[in-house]
Amino acid sequence: MKIALIHASPKAADSASGILLELLSSRLPREAVVLRTALHTSSVSPQALEQLREADLWVFSFPLYVDSVPGHLLSCLLNLEGLKPKRERRVYGIVNCGFYEGIQAEPALLLLQNWCRKAGLIWSGGAGIGGGGCLTHFPSIKEGRGPVAGIRKTLQVMADSMMQGKQMENSYVSVGMPRSLYKLAAEMGWRNQIRTNGGRTADLGKRPD
Repeated sequence: MKIALIHASPKAADSASGILLELLSSRLPREAVVLRTALHTSSVSPQALEQLREADLWVFSFPLYVDSVPGHLLSCLLNLEGLKPKRERRVYGIVNCGFYEGIQAEPALLLLQNWCRKAGLIWSGGAGIGGGGCLTHFPSIKEGRGPVAGIRKTLQVMADSMMQGKQMENSYVSVGMPRSLYKLAAEMGWRNQIRTNGGRTADLGKRPD
């Protein structure tokens, strides 16, 4: 089985979307042929197009943008509608969001499901990951432990479903830390970011006139 792991974040490096694909890949058996496919811009490259043609199964991984898919990915999806599969092709989705609650990714997964129907593909379920913004800051953690343990379990269910050729129920999970701690870490990140860009923390509360 050839599996296209589609990194569809506009951020090519150090992205939560990429980390989640690597976590999923580590759960696939050796006999699975993994094609790492990049969709970082609004056009589908010839290399990506060839990989998608070859693959039996697609997995999209991307960040939530305003309760939907990133704009560049929407353009790619429109371009891929004409790529009619010669055989049944299953599609899974992984959506990470800055919100703590993974359920916030539900509208984006529904959009992907509707697109599959239009494109003649088999929607097979997805995962909404809450607290995705902090995934790039975690060190390597032993299997089954730490704040990523619940996410790993969800991705294991996805990997098993993929290899068995069956649909999974949409699953929503949050990073394993208290909501209050996640909120505090996010606020610290905003303060550091505005200082790095020459602003003041007091400006974070400004509103347009």
